[in-house]
Amino acid sequence: MRITMTTTQRTGIRREPEAAPNGAAGASLRSSVDWRSIDWKRANRNVRRLQMRIAQAQQQNKKRKVRALQFILTRSYSARCLAVRRVTENSGRRTAGVDGQKLNTPQRKAQAVVNLSTEDYQAQHLKRVFIPKRNGKLRPLGIPMVRSYCTSIQ
Repeated sequence: MRITMTTTQRTGIRREPEAAPNGAAGASLRSSVDWRSIDWKRANRNVRRLQMRIAQAQQQNKKRKVRALQFILTRSYSARCLAVRRVTENSGRRTAGVDGQKLNTPQRKAQAVVNLSTEDYQAQHLKRVFIPKRNGKLRPLGIPMVRSYCTSIQ
């Protein structure tokens, strides 16, 4: 009697060949993101739960578990949504970075969630702006591009 098992990556995530429907090989299974319909309470709960699991594994010195959970967290849909939300809904949201982009519409925010990945990410230089201080000198301020800032938050 022969038993077949599903293949597993190093991270413990199962890959199931039946997951993709016919004709959708290599295509994303997630439908397009509607920014206004995101359940923020659920997204916060998912990210917080993963962060708690990472902290517990770190306290127990389970380094491989920490790495696996970090892998899951950085690629999770909820974490990407929250990262884009933190960047686009803060006090500096009207300031463009080096790339000159501002995510000021729900469609652009949704597109940023879809495009945000860590595999092919290469950071760009900061945009330097000098802010006047009270004593007359100038203080340098570095403004990252939006994608860079989202990736660092994530």
